[in-house]
Amino acid sequence: MDIHDLTRSLHEKNDSKTVMLVADGLGGLPMQPGGKTELETARTPNLDALAVQGVQGGSIPVLPGISPGSGPGHLGLFGYDPLKYVIGRGALEATGIGFELQKNDVAVRGNYCTLDKNGNISDRRAGRIATEESAPLAVKLRDVKIPGVQVFVEPVKEHRFVVVFRGEGLGDQVDDTDPQRTGVPPLAPHGRDAASQRTAQVAAQFIEQAGRLLADQTKANGLTLRGFAAKPALPTYEEVYGLRAAAIAVYPMYKGLARLVGMNILGKPTTLDDEVSLLEQHWNDYDFFFLHFKYTDSTGEDGNFDAKVKKIEEFDAAIPRVVKLKPTVLIVTGDHSTPSFLRSHSWHPVPTLLVSDCCRPDACQHYSESDSVRGGLGQFEAKYLMTLALANARRLGKYGA
Repeated sequence: MDIHDLTRSLHEKNDSKTVMLVADGLGGLPMQPGGKTELETARTPNLDALAVQGVQGGSIPVLPGISPGSGPGHLGLFGYDPLKYVIGRGALEATGIGFELQKNDVAVRGNYCTLDKNGNISDRRAGRIATEESAPLAVKLRDVKIPGVQVFVEPVKEHRFVVVFRGEGLGDQVDDTDPQRTGVPPLAPHGRDAASQRTAQVAAQFIEQAGRLLADQTKANGLTLRGFAAKPALPTYEEVYGLRAAAIAVYPMYKGLARLVGMNILGKPTTLDDEVSLLEQHWNDYDFFFLHFKYTDSTGEDGNFDAKVKKIEEFDAAIPRVVKLKPTVLIVTGDHSTPSFLRSHSWHPVPTLLVSDCCRPDACQHYSESDSVRGGLGQFEAKYLMTLALANARRLGKYGA
């Protein structure tokens, strides 16, 4: 039986409130053997206090040894098997900024990058160019014209933008053009079937024209395309869990994923303080809240151990305001690990903490990787986190006679 068929048959209504706090890329590694991770280095008195009350474990985003992207990582947390429901990053970005994808659309996440005089990538994120600088460039790229295809370009945030190709017979099985390293040129788009080969040809024309439009830029004089994706179809939180769900996030991609599973998007926060304020304001309106904190991931990708430690401490400082609301179930986790040591997403299980009045507390005294290994939840696939949340919220009935 599919897990959602099971939850559909068992879910029950009550007045419980569940909060899932996701510190993106939270898990880490020591920078030297025998050292501490970023989470273990950070001063986290509030998370540690919750660890004493709750039960801890390590969530596996996809499967052991598989390093997930942000899409699969969050799908797992939301209880959707990331191997069954495959959503391209482009669809997430487009949906996240409120773009209404249609049947014949292929959405793509774009990254501005910096190219040297030889056409090689010297910075994959164009120095994390400010949104104020990058947004006008997206408007400039709207001058790209491709016969037989409508092209939509929308700014997102910092070095990111969205391009949507709309036309008959376009496929989304196109390889990314980001080589994921510097010192080499962007890759050419390549389609893996006939329809996707047509999309690849359209993408190549877009890249060629965009290159001319960006040639005079100092930072963002090039671009890469990632996550070619058609509009997906997913069952909603209301359908499979019986929950009125809301999402609070700064970055569009996470709003997009939440919207695709039927969550309402709250406000337009720009800081963690804004996010918690939205949680407080809408507390009586929803059963489930997903609150996303990005910067533990971006600092890890930058390889900046100390900065990631500081972001974890910032995250910890927001915990008392959430606890004051007295959620029935409080979950703290990440969508994947992003160790500063590796400068990338990794396969390592993510420290996951669940607190409720009917959880079975373990002996963990701190919220950390080393404690989560000993925790009562053990290691489990992230797609089961929602059934644990529902059970602790007393929203799942008994299975069988």
